[in-house]
Amino acid sequence: MVPQTYIADIAEFAGKRVTVAGWVYNKTGKGKLLFIMLRDGTGTIQAVVFKGNVSEEIFAACENLPQESSLRVTGTVAADARAKGGYELQADDVEIVHSAADYPITPKEHGIDFLMDNRHLWLRSAKQHAILKVRHEIIKAARNFFDSQDFTLIDAPIFTPNACEGTTTLFETDYFDTKAYLTQSGQLYMEAAAMAFGKVYCFGPTFRAEKSKTRRHLTEFWMIEPEVAFYDLQQDMDLAEQMVEFIVGSVLENRRDELEVLERDIAKLENVSRPFPRILYDDAVRILREAGADFKDGDDFGAPDETIISEKFTKPLMITHYPAAVKAFYMKRDPQRPDRALCVDMIAPEGYGEIIGGGQREDDLDVLVERLQKHNLPLQAFQWYLDIRKYGSVPHAGFGMGLERAVAWICGRSHIRETIPFPRTMYRLNP
Repeated sequence: MVPQTYIADIAEFAGKRVTVAGWVYNKTGKGKLLFIMLRDGTGTIQAVVFKGNVSEEIFAACENLPQESSLRVTGTVAADARAKGGYELQADDVEIVHSAADYPITPKEHGIDFLMDNRHLWLRSAKQHAILKVRHEIIKAARNFFDSQDFTLIDAPIFTPNACEGTTTLFETDYFDTKAYLTQSGQLYMEAAAMAFGKVYCFGPTFRAEKSKTRRHLTEFWMIEPEVAFYDLQQDMDLAEQMVEFIVGSVLENRRDELEVLERDIAKLENVSRPFPRILYDDAVRILREAGADFKDGDDFGAPDETIISEKFTKPLMITHYPAAVKAFYMKRDPQRPDRALCVDMIAPEGYGEIIGGGQREDDLDVLVERLQKHNLPLQAFQWYLDIRKYGSVPHAGFGMGLERAVAWICGRSHIRETIPFPRTMYRLNP
């Protein structure tokens, strides 16, 4: 019986006869020779179909194969330095599983709306495939990092009774006889879990009803959110540095082929090593003023501001001590400057903007109650959260990394919509 193998494992079968199942990525040839580029999800290989090695019926069928038709190709694996991957498949039998007709994404330029409407098919293209392979590597690396640091994975709920990042960006839904909201962050639940396990993280989808049409925003995105008991801001920043360095190193080690497909400048990623530069919010404001930016001191940084600031650095930049007024209610204040929060944003270089936001949490019950009231948030919905400060409160800190922004930066993509399999934006709910 002829073994069936994946293209990624083809080198193990050099000189042997195997079957590869996949889809037609491209096809060329004339006369008695056909060259079929076959992809199977693990890679691509050139299948050489010689008229003398197959029946006339099979050869005629292969001549007319449309793009994305599915096949099983049987043949001998032959080393060929000219072939992609160093091997080709010299076919002696081809089974056509399905002949695709009028595949819409042809080898020509298409508008982005057309490609997004056909996202379910666009995923098959080389660059989109490479992006999602890198995304997978980032997720795997993040999990490996936290597992190696003895963190416990805790799953946060999707339905929540309260806001985390502000009430203006909540997706509200009916929940039997009450209202619920799609989670904005797993952070509050990780704070509770940290008091039980010490070091925890969650990884899951989050939702923000932001009416934003920028290249950095999605309404549904994924977050990696660690939280650690007895941590302060400096320890939190150290952890964020270590994680990002580990992730980038893992991508460089395991996904160089994909980065080359994406034409990513690998040297810039190789520069991502600790320590990362750290500056105060006030320092960042001075950079903006020196650049002539129209920025009001005390405001949060917008995307153009982050781009200007990041241009001064070649590594991810950590900006700390933002005005407390622009940060969430749970941020602890700096005792030396009560108008400043003990917080940090990590800004990716090359204009990719914020990829991490975090900081030290307010651990004093009375102060937290006062903050909730000031933000007009219902105390009843936060009673469980206040319990964390009633029973064994400790200093604690954490952060959230937006997965898609990290993917955009590492892959060098200009728009975040390409970094998630099926993006959700203000104007897109399909496919």
